[in-house]
Amino acid sequence: MVSSLRHSQFFYTTAPQPCPYLPDRVERKVIADLAVPEADALHSRLSRVGFRRSHTLAYAPMCESCMACIPIRLPVNHFTPDRTQKRTVRRNIDLRATLVPAHATPEHYALFARYQAARHAEGEMAAMTAEDYRAMVEDTPVQTMLVTFHTPDNRLMAVSLVDRLEDGLSAVYSFYEPDAPERSLGSFAILALIEKTKLLGLPYLYLGYWVRGSAKMTYKSRYRPAEILNHGTWHTLDPEHPPLEAE
Repeated sequence: MVSSLRHSQFFYTTAPQPCPYLPDRVERKVIADLAVPEADALHSRLSRVGFRRSHTLAYAPMCESCMACIPIRLPVNHFTPDRTQKRTVRRNIDLRATLVPAHATPEHYALFARYQAARHAEGEMAAMTAEDYRAMVEDTPVQTMLVTFHTPDNRLMAVSLVDRLEDGLSAVYSFYEPDAPERSLGSFAILALIEKTKLLGLPYLYLGYWVRGSAKMTYKSRYRPAEILNHGTWHTLDPEHPPLEAE
């Protein structure tokens, strides 16, 4: 994955640890430091070959016996919402989506903590403090912003942390009001980011990894036509006939 990139001495691998997506599997990652000159250009190049960002690092899976984590992106100008997605847009027509600087606020953190407690209470992020949240949002060497979603009476309903790349937006992390399941806010956040990407004149929305066998990652294949990275080339995803892990 990194062979096409220069300065490979800046890459290193992590120690094996339990996989957060699939039971009884072990993950390893290859890591690159983004706190370098021309960080935005490096981040864009790495994203095109399947890396993601966390704080000042870019990472990609490098597991010895598993290829279940597949980079996925949406060519936004070709996206066509299905009936369920159209209903989701209608349910949230009252929400105002605004691009704002990547600054953590107490209001954002309160929603983040409530979301983690309701949806991911057993996960590591549930223990994040306000300072941890600030670091997640603000410790970035690249162009990063937030998309906030408010009701007409200014109630915060969702937040998406996104990076701007040369060829698109990268959805880093989203969280939302857990007590409004009828809105399908997670889905709506992606639909809104598709529109923001279009408005910026960028071709792709990067969604991270589509993980075969992980129920909580299945939703990413519902936005079509999605593209996945396989053997160094982006291909249109056929959810009925995905690439084999052994390829």
